[in-house]
Amino acid sequence: MEHPPLVTFLSRLLGKSPDDRAPVRPLWHWVVAEARAPEWYAHCGIADTLPGRFDALTLVLAMVMLRMEREEALIGPSALLAELFVEDMDGQLRQAGVGDLVVGKRIGKLMGALGGRIAALREGLAADDAALAEVARRNATMIEQGDPARVAARLRVLAARLEGISGEHLLAGNVPA
Repeated sequence: MEHPPLVTFLSRLLGKSPDDRAPVRPLWHWVVAEARAPEWYAHCGIADTLPGRFDALTLVLAMVMLRMEREEALIGPSALLAELFVEDMDGQLRQAGVGDLVVGKRIGKLMGALGGRIAALREGLAADDAALAEVARRNATMIEQGDPARVAARLRVLAARLEGISGEHLLAGNVPA
């Protein structure tokens, strides 16, 4: 049932509009939790710094989006997932004190980084382990003892985990360990 324009306007004004991104929020929360899993940092050697955490987040998100692009019913939800990424990054930038005039430009660069990682992972996953390790080396801020080959191995495991579940379970964030 569609609401009259005044009701819709008042709902938005009072912050009671429906959350269009609700169907993908569980998946977004899973992506964030997966990107913060200690194994990315302690075992693989991604730096547990702001840039390293961003890299882990975008690597995991890129893997999820690659999975979603292969299923027609998940194309629309993948755009909503990207919107949640933008919303989160916008909030993080503003919390860090970045002003309104710069936020849009920074978000554009962050989206560019995500798009670049999606393209690089698409190629790396289709190639051998050495190629995927090179993708990891170029796209993850590593500590001195970090091992891009371990990141690549973890990405392959993640790809298999994501591939082995239904779109419905993916959207619900029900990805087996």
